[in-house]
Amino acid sequence: MEALRRKSELLTGYLEFLITRLGLSKSQLEIITPADPAQRGCQLSLLVHQNGRDLFEHLMAVGVIGDWREPNVIRLAPVPLYNTFEDVYRVGEVLAEWASRQQPVQA
Repeated sequence: MEALRRKSELLTGYLEFLITRLGLSKSQLEIITPADPAQRGCQLSLLVHQNGRDLFEHLMAVGVIGDWREPNVIRLAPVPLYNTFEDVYRVGEVLAEWASRQQPVQA
C-alpha cells in the first residue's frame, strides 16, 4: 500500500506540474484540489473558466477519461494501479495543445 500511495503522489504531482507549466492564468484554469498531497487523493479538480465543456469533450475524444462536474469542473485522476507516467505525459500534451489555442481572459 505504501508503494501505491507513493506512486499516486508522484503521478498526481506530475500532472499538477504539467498543468502549472501551461502558463494559464487563474482566470482561465485553476487547480482547486489542495496542493498538499496529504490533503488530496489521486485526483485533481480543474476549474475551467472558458470553454470547459469543450475541453472535457476533447479530452474524452482523444481517450482521456475524466469526470465532468457542472458548471465548469473537470476531474482527472491518474490512478496508480493502472496509469503510467507516460499516460500523464500524454494528458499534459493534450492540455498543452488546448492551452496554446486559448485567448487571455480580460479581467
